Parts: sequence; C-alpha cells; structure tokens
Amino acid sequence: MIYDVLVVGAGPAGLAAALTAAKRGLHVLVVDEQRQAGGQIFRQLPVEWGGTGHDAPKDYPWAKDLLAESGRSKQIDWRWETTAWGLLMEDEASHTVSVGLSGPQGGEYVQARRVLIATGAYDLPVPFPGWTLPGVMMAGAAQTLVKSQRLLPAKRLVLAGAHPLLLVAAGQLLDAGADLAALVLARGLPSPMEGARSLAAVPGHLGLLGGTAKILLRLKAARVPILTRALVTQAEGEQHLTSVQIASIDSDWNLRGPTRSVECDGLVLGYGFVPSTELARQAGCAVRWDSPAGGWVVAHDEKMRSSQELIYVAGEPGGVAGAEQAYAEGRLAGLAIWADLKKVGTPPDLLRAQRDLRTARRFSKVVQTLFEPRRESLARLSTESTVVCRCELVTAGQIGSVLDDNPFLSDVNAVKLECRAGMGLCQGRHCALTVAALTAEQRGIDLADVGTFTARAPVKPIPVSALSPAHGGSDLELPGDLDVSVDGTQDSVTSQVRYDNGEPVNCTHG
Repeated sequence: MIYDVLVVGAGPAGLAAALTAAKRGLHVLVVDEQRQAGGQIFRQLPVEWGGTGHDAPKDYPWAKDLLAESGRSKQIDWRWETTAWGLLMEDEASHTVSVGLSGPQGGEYVQARRVLIATGAYDLPVPFPGWTLPGVMMAGAAQTLVKSQRLLPAKRLVLAGAHPLLLVAAGQLLDAGADLAALVLARGLPSPMEGARSLAAVPGHLGLLGGTAKILLRLKAARVPILTRALVTQAEGEQHLTSVQIASIDSDWNLRGPTRSVECDGLVLGYGFVPSTELARQAGCAVRWDSPAGGWVVAHDEKMRSSQELIYVAGEPGGVAGAEQAYAEGRLAGLAIWADLKKVGTPPDLLRAQRDLRTARRFSKVVQTLFEPRRESLARLSTESTVVCRCELVTAGQIGSVLDDNPFLSDVNAVKLECRAGMGLCQGRHCALTVAALTAEQRGIDLADVGTFTARAPVKPIPVSALSPAHGGSDLELPGDLDVSVDGTQDSVTSQVRYDNGEPVNCTHG
C-alpha cells in the first residue's frame, strides 16, 4: 500500500495535519512512539487507569475535539509504539518516500507520496557537576511521571530553569501534592520595556497568560521560595541527589555571588527545548540556526515544505513555538499537502490557515525573545570532570583537550570523531549543543558556525532485525552507504551492520 501522507508524530501539529488531510479524502498513516495521541503537551492517562484518550487542558479549547475527531477518522491509520528510524530514498517511478519503521509489528518499510515530520522537541540538556545523579531530571520527565503515571518524582523538589513551561510543571507538581523547596529562575520579571513590546501578543492569549499568573499566585500561597536571576550550579550526593547549590547571576547569566545550599531529593530542570530534527536532517532537509526558536531548526517555505520536495515539516522541528503555533502549522501543512497532491493551486482555506499562523506567531515570537537561554553561560557551568556526553562518558575536559591538541578543528563533527562525543545511543541529542557551545567559546566563533552533528539512519536505537527486509520489510534497497547482513529468527539474530566507512550503526539486538 502507498499512503498519500505519512505523518511522524501525533502531537498537535501531526494530528492537525493528519485530520485536515483526511477530511479532504487523503489516506493518512500516523506513526508515534507513544501508546496514544497527544504528544508531550497533551499526554494522556493510560486507558487502564481511566484515561479517555482525548483529555486536554482548558487553555487549548480546540485540543479535545482534535484528539476525538482524529481518533474517529476512517481515513487515518495508526502505528503506535513505533519508531520512524529513517527516510530512505525516493522511488522515482511512483514519486514516493520509503520510511523505515520499527514497532510491535516488527520491521516495516512504508511508502508515502508525502511525509510530514512533526516530531516535536525535547528538553534542553544542561550539563553541570552532578547532573547525572539519580533524582536530577528534565521538566518533561517530571510531567510524564505526574500526567501519565500519577507518580511524584521525588519527595522534596527544586525546580530550576528559564522557560515559562517550568511554571506549568510547577503547577502540575503542586496539584499532585509535591513539596517544592524552591523555584529558581535564571531571569527576572519582565521589564516595563519588555512588557510594552509584548502587548501585541496579548489578544487571543489571555487564557494562557492568566493561567501562568495563577500558578505564580499559587506558588506564593504555598510559600514556595521563588529565586530570580539565579542558577543551580551543582547537584550534590553520593548514590542519589541530596542537595543543590544555587548562585545569583547577572543579566547575561554570568555567576556573580556565593552559592547557597538547598536540601532536596529531586531537581527538575527546564531551560527550554531543542527541536527534534534528526529525522529531517537524515533525510537531507536543510536546517538553519535560530537560537530563540531552539537552535538548529528545519528550513521550510510558506507552505511548510522543506528543501526536500516530498517532505514537509510542522510544529517544533521548524522552531519551538508552543502548541498554538504547532496546531496552526499542522493545519496549514495538511492543506498544502492536499493542494500539492490534487494540483489545486492555492485554495482559500490555505490562505486563511496562513493568516491564522501569522497570528499565532505574534505570541510565540514574544515568548522566544523573552526566554531565549544564554547558551554560552550554561555551557560554562560544566567543569573539567563534568560528563557532557552521557552515552560515551566524555567530559568537558576531554573536549577541551581535543580542541587544544587540534588548533584548526572548529566543527562539531570533527570533535565527535576525535573524542566520540555524540556517537552513543542518543546520537548527540544530550550533548550536541553543549559540544557546540564549548567549541564556539574556545575558538571565539559563533555557535552557528560550528554546525550540528550529522544524522544517520537509524536515527534512534532499533532492533537490528528491523533493518532487514527478511524480517518484516519489503524488497526495497537500504541506504546506499548502509550494509546489513542478518541471520536467524526474530528472537535470535546475528548481524553485521556498518556504514561504508566502518562506523557501526545505532541498533540493538533482539
């Protein structure tokens, strides 16, 4: 079967695009690594625990209908708990993209006339002494435990970061009965000038702004200490987290005072988000540097088409901008794909979707500008012995030594080859931006000039059997630089998988 559209990601952007395209008669396949639709922001309670599958916050009045309607659509097929590990090659005869999937159904290659990448984003990793201790986690992890598992991540928590969604996490933790020892914010309250510049974003978003204000009032009522212009500089403990060190900072996030210690057994970090662009980069889509939008983002035109003709992008991979903009981009992408496939030019619905997107961008631009992280200052929190690459246990000191020993080296891929930072299971999702920031600072160049890691298929760990057409795939060729030999059964596989240059592929056996 050849699908009209294959959507990777079932968050606001992916669902909006899938439903929009399905309503116009296109046959859609949605692929997501979770068990249900919603993405991180609308993460659902498991049905075994009474979840309906279409619960959503009141701040997003469109979300409940989106979840319910997409679930009822007869034009949409679903692959849950499934990883899209690679966009392989275009079939010139059918003008399609082949997508490698790995999930409960085993390995599978699916063809689609158009692919929409709506893979969302992940929390910005910030290495500092002790950040690998049990008890230190990102805001997304804490939210997942509370929203989908109804578990508190720790008994006594410190929340630290710079993004307004950290306040949302704080509110959710309060609702769950958490004991919050402190909220540590890297920036201060918005200045009068910042407030004046933000007025254009207020119309249509009073609910979101009011919700944030209510959380702050609740934190004060609960007597949670709120420390502004401060950073957590160290997590302390032997077998697990027992306390954190907090220091005051200036407006550029440079340390300026002595530290204070706060006892806790949980630290939740929320400094911002990183667009999940690895699938788009693996497919050859052009990216550009946009620090306020999350770093490296997928470039696209006014109809959400990437530099690759058959591949579109919506939501956070094109720039972290929140659920409202992701929803608008998804609807626009769904209309654009339909118009492209049906050769109908530019219908009025598409023009209206573009206007809605411009409205959403007024709000997101303000948020991006106000809460852009100071990346160089965050990178300086790591000491010589701080592990930067958790997969390969590469420290900041080792990266510095590589740069000292190779004075002409100024590209993150070259650093990767010299010290293996970014060669582990996460393929650099936890360390790429820190490696880039350390390289840029030592070389005295801009972050944009050091580049980002090359993405290779498979972009995430998968069973090696999923690569072989003999284990669930069709008779399609694998990428030209990828060689795989597999012998055995689905339960017991012996294999040899390498790129032409000898680099091992990111796979697991099973």
